[in-house]
Amino acid sequence: MGPLIVNEIISPNTNLLMAFLIGIGFGWVLESSGFSSSRKLAGLFYGYDTVVLKVFFTAGITGMIGLLFMSLFGWIDLNMVYVNPTYLTSAIVGGLIMGLGFIMGGFCPGTSMCAAAIGKIDAIVFVGGLFIGVLIFAEAYPLVENMYLSNFKGFPKISEVLKISDGLMAFIFIIMAIVVFWIAERAEKKYAQPEY
Repeated sequence: MGPLIVNEIISPNTNLLMAFLIGIGFGWVLESSGFSSSRKLAGLFYGYDTVVLKVFFTAGITGMIGLLFMSLFGWIDLNMVYVNPTYLTSAIVGGLIMGLGFIMGGFCPGTSMCAAAIGKIDAIVFVGGLFIGVLIFAEAYPLVENMYLSNFKGFPKISEVLKISDGLMAFIFIIMAIVVFWIAERAEKKYAQPEY
């Protein structure tokens, strides 16, 4: 992730302050949307509450379309946007560990911080476990380094892998979102839970 605004316009310290304020705003939006509730987050996996899926899918689509339009108008160079390196083995192992933790604890790292900030005990315990996991990984890194760095695939974008344009990829993603939203609505009706 790069600076929010280029350093020639504002200082790096002001950039950090802006990032901090945006982070506070993001936390407020998460809390006011109910994402600090482990019941709401776990509802995604059990099918009775798919708001999290819908919100994050919508955020991804909004960001993707926004970047495409900014690129179209010459406001951003998409070649300068950072893409995380892909280490396939560690991505799969890490995804399984995080997914298991998400299901067991009812939080992801961001929502757990949000819930811990408002004093939820389960979230505080979850954040404690998160830090213990980071510490264990850091100490065990020499033992898992080969696995962690194996299967390097470069810095691919899905559109490049599929050899299609970014615009077509966005269109496919939007159609996929519509289908997923339809399935999510049906799941919510089928697995509806009583309000607590």
